[in-house]
Amino acid sequence: MSKAAISIVVFGGYLMLNAITLMVAPNVLLGVLRLPPTQEPWLRVFGAVVFVLSLYYVQAARGEVTPFFRWTSWGRPLFFAIIILFVALGMVPPILLIFGVIDTAGAVWTAMALRSSIEVAHGAS
Repeated sequence: MSKAAISIVVFGGYLMLNAITLMVAPNVLLGVLRLPPTQEPWLRVFGAVVFVLSLYYVQAARGEVTPFFRWTSWGRPLFFAIIILFVALGMVPPILLIFGVIDTAGAVWTAMALRSSIEVAHGAS
């Protein structure tokens, strides 16, 4: 498995853990974030969506789907930018920025791994 694929499978695992928590015990995650508990079903539904998304990440990593790796290296920071906007507009609490930081850090890891594989490939020729 390439270094970029490893970064993607790790991120997929992170998504999967969050998804399972949201589906099974959403108030646990809300409590960790110091947000009020809820009985609304939407966090569980969102958890199911994130779970499926996590499976895409894992399978893309297993298949070495490099275009997917590249897409995530701009998509995950875009998520962070959207969260920043939501915080700035007072729509979500600032604690949610932590998810954007983690997403962006993962994207940087993936981008660096992709860059190093290109450099290795060019150096080998």
